[in-house]
Amino acid sequence: MAAASRNFEDFLPLMANKLGGDGLIGELCNGFNLLMDADKGVITFESLKKNSALLGLQDLSDDDLKCMLKEGDFDCDGALNQMEFCVLMFRLSPELMEASRFLVEDALEQEFRDSH
Repeated sequence: MAAASRNFEDFLPLMANKLGGDGLIGELCNGFNLLMDADKGVITFESLKKNSALLGLQDLSDDDLKCMLKEGDFDCDGALNQMEFCVLMFRLSPELMEASRFLVEDALEQEFRDSH
């Protein structure tokens, strides 16, 4: 999974810079839609395994796919909803996580200045 994560980490910040925040979220939603089980509206192990090649993840083992699902499955229902998927994608990209942290800090500082 490390090789797949490395490739992902390389491209997500580039996508964010090129598309902007709204465009990146749109692309993440498109990725979710490609991977989800259309009948259930979530990404299951079966739908991830079936559709992973669409995103270049065909070389991941079943264990890797299960670990990916488990890592992002905050409500422990065995599947990823759209929000869990988007959060997981950001978590897999340390560069974006760091940028997001600075944006939140800046917003909090501005809010604090505006309130005083």
